[in-house]
Amino acid sequence: MTDDSATQDRIFAALTASAVHSGVRRIDTHAASVFLDGKRALKIKRAVRFPFLDYSTLEKRKAACEEEIRINRPLAPQIYHGVVAITEEADGSVKIGGDGRPIEYAVDMSRFDESRTLDHLAKAGPLDASLASAAADAIVASHAPALRADGKAWVASISGLIDGNSDGLRSGNHFEAEEIAQLRHASLAMFLRLRPLLVARGRQGFVRRCHGDLHLANIVSIDEQPVLFDAIEFDARIATIDVLYDLAFTLMDLLRHDQPRAANLVLNRYLAATPPENLDALSALPLFMSVRAAIRAQVALARLKPSHSDDPGIVDDARRYFGLARELIHPSAPRLIAVAGLSGTGKTVLARALAPDVTPQPGAVVLRSDLVRKKMFGVDETQRLPASAYTPEVTARVYGMLAQDAWRVLAQGHSAIIDGVFAREDERDAVAALARAHNVPLRGLFLVADLATRQARIGGRRGDASDATQEVAARQEHYNIGHVGWATIDASGTQEQTLQNCRDAIAAGK
Repeated sequence: MTDDSATQDRIFAALTASAVHSGVRRIDTHAASVFLDGKRALKIKRAVRFPFLDYSTLEKRKAACEEEIRINRPLAPQIYHGVVAITEEADGSVKIGGDGRPIEYAVDMSRFDESRTLDHLAKAGPLDASLASAAADAIVASHAPALRADGKAWVASISGLIDGNSDGLRSGNHFEAEEIAQLRHASLAMFLRLRPLLVARGRQGFVRRCHGDLHLANIVSIDEQPVLFDAIEFDARIATIDVLYDLAFTLMDLLRHDQPRAANLVLNRYLAATPPENLDALSALPLFMSVRAAIRAQVALARLKPSHSDDPGIVDDARRYFGLARELIHPSAPRLIAVAGLSGTGKTVLARALAPDVTPQPGAVVLRSDLVRKKMFGVDETQRLPASAYTPEVTARVYGMLAQDAWRVLAQGHSAIIDGVFAREDERDAVAALARAHNVPLRGLFLVADLATRQARIGGRRGDASDATQEVAARQEHYNIGHVGWATIDASGTQEQTLQNCRDAIAAGK
């Protein structure tokens, strides 16, 4: 045992000596020990050295604590406060923040409700849509100011990640060697195919110093707002990655926790709030999510202790991540769906409900004409536009941009749902031409409902991107729709009924 290890044992004993009376709880990981005491949490780096981190000296542990504060406090100021010295006093006692000689350092944090991390919330039931959207906003906010890198080191590391996963997954013989080899082969093949794209992403500024470890257990709901914490601080190289690889951890973990709707919401919210060049990299998501799932399978296996090497809960967790990694690396073919109809027929609600079911995972990218129009005029999505923003000329530009975005999505092998009125035959013909150009199946859904129903729905909207009014709905009754050519869907009933009608129409069109 090293002197540092012996000193830490003494400190840990002192901090837990009164645990029976004070309620102090200790949580150990491979690299840290966390002491929970009331509303306070102290995180002490363990005196260890691994290939990926070195906490073997007091100076290195102090520097690591300071780096953890520097990296995490901007993301979670309500959790991370600073670095505190643990001192040896003149009488030989150990004190937190005392006047004696510093013998250790700790990250001083506020304790939060551990049951409010997103992994726990996901296990309890479907995640609230507003929480999922806010989580995407938090990820966007973390990426925006992040330090950029040229991406060369990141791209060079990917094959090593894939090989490292293969080596780690062989531990304990829990998985078939052939299945591990198949995953490795498919992952390397996809990486080689994507390498030029990933290199270009670095030049475009999409490789940044990210959180690096955004699985659900590292996102906590505080005052009903998601907070990102425990970002990687021990090695900037590990966290300097493509922003979509950072996002992919959250998407993958939502899928693993049976939250496809939340995963699709996070994806669409992120894409809508970030540069359109991210649409041109959707082909990397299957690889990114698969690698992340394989990493989590390894982490689960690492939790097995020699005396409990067949713990069914841990092994099952590892197998589910491994199965997901194998599934994600083989994405299904894309498809194009158009959801059309006059204002108030429920197009947007339907498109969002359909999207999680449309493969490949985590569901279709939803492209909404209302949002494209607002972005075109540089206004917030809920800000009302003047009538001049709805001339035929402007509307033609909007549909042109919708087609352009759908082209980018389909070109990446991902599915898209276009949400717009599509009152003109030429607009619908353009979508059909787009599908033919990419050789993907198209399913057009034209929603219909009576005027009273449409006006009632429009009157009940709050905080929506649509500028349609009840008067607009009345004028639309006189539109010359022409030959629709798409499946006509009765949308006058409940949302659930309309959704089922659309699912039936899509299935019939396969």
